[in-house]
Amino acid sequence: MQIKQLYTNCLAQGAYYISSNGEAAIIDPLRETKPYIELLNQNNDKLKYVFETHFHADFVSGHVDLAKETGAKIVFGPNAQTSYQSYIAKDNEEFKVGKLTIKVLHTPGHTLESSCYLLIDENNKPISIFTGDTLFIGDVGRPDLAVKSDLSQEDLAGMLYDSLRNKIITLPDDVIVYPAHGAGSACGKNMSSEKQDTLGNQKKLNYALQNISKQDFVKSLICGIMPPPQYFSKNANLNKNGYANVNEVISKGNKALSVNEFKKESTNALVLDVRKPNDFVQAHIPNSIFIGIDGQFAPWVGTVIEDINQKIIIVAPEGREEETVLRLSRVGYDNCVGYLKGGLEAWINAGELTDSIQSISAEDFSKLKVNDLNVVDVRKPGEFENGHLKTATNKPLDFISKWSLNFETPTPTYLHCAGGYRSVIAASILRKKGVKNLIDISGGYSAIQKTNLEVVK
Repeated sequence: MQIKQLYTNCLAQGAYYISSNGEAAIIDPLRETKPYIELLNQNNDKLKYVFETHFHADFVSGHVDLAKETGAKIVFGPNAQTSYQSYIAKDNEEFKVGKLTIKVLHTPGHTLESSCYLLIDENNKPISIFTGDTLFIGDVGRPDLAVKSDLSQEDLAGMLYDSLRNKIITLPDDVIVYPAHGAGSACGKNMSSEKQDTLGNQKKLNYALQNISKQDFVKSLICGIMPPPQYFSKNANLNKNGYANVNEVISKGNKALSVNEFKKESTNALVLDVRKPNDFVQAHIPNSIFIGIDGQFAPWVGTVIEDINQKIIIVAPEGREEETVLRLSRVGYDNCVGYLKGGLEAWINAGELTDSIQSISAEDFSKLKVNDLNVVDVRKPGEFENGHLKTATNKPLDFISKWSLNFETPTPTYLHCAGGYRSVIAASILRKKGVKNLIDISGGYSAIQKTNLEVVK
């Protein structure tokens, strides 16, 4: 028996490879099929099932392509409806993978079709449970993604309460919990950085599994939930109805463009610069936006680029062009049509103009009359509440599409986030919209805290 977690930090997402006696199942795979095909070949396994815990909203799953490439059967839990061939399992239905049994536990609440998969060994002993977005380590899934005219987030939260108590808590304490996400995902509020745990330990530590009333559970769960990123519904739709083959998407996007070709494409394409923040600050193509490949790239792409069908051309570090195209595809941005051959250096060598963002160190910023300055903190509300500059205004990057519409800077505006990544994204978007007088505080709040400036909670 083999259980392998394939964790992707950018999306804080865990996919799972389970095998026994030459048969395999994969749970919640990412868009790209290559890693799974390689595992199958290495282990000489035949893929029998691709199990989906629900219609994922934060990434595009690889279930459709995997099924086409391997002949495996796609399995969803009750209430799922797809536009492609799939098997809709019944509650408590069992599937054989070698000597193992995988049992479907329908656990609505995060979404109506949400299901967990209980792995049972050949001796009929429950070994582990793959909980999707129903149960995280230290948290549970948000209940607002399947809201309808006749179904509120309170209704869904109540369903989740029942699912946890009727299907999860009743399992043995030594069962290992394998969730779909960890810290950094927008699918929950306060997920742990731990990627697995025993159910017994979660019964002790996870607030959602404590002996509380349904009313108190619902109240606690919906309190403080930020609105979901705009791309969530679009990704869920792709996972429900299908999508373009990932290899074709990569082939289209991984195309080297000369400076002249790049300029021609830029007339109706978004120029996306994925280099390091400091590199972008120093010099970049005018009207390009920054989302660094080394940060939480895919979620921020989905959050700030509103049109999922937007034509995109990229400026990337040499050798990371294909990676960028792939990571765009993970959140459904399939319309990348090429990258600048030779990167920014080629652009400069061709005599083309560049732009830059004014930047100041936290130390130099602290020497100014800060109380008289316009300071914008682009961190999340929870981060802001835990500590901020006394005179700062909180304008989260998550909602920049709304607050940037009427954003004016008659005087210099100083931007910062936690460490300098999100503030450069914000500055790039604002600059593209024509906003001037922007100054980025290098190192963000982490650097500010090391100065003598007053911070408040």
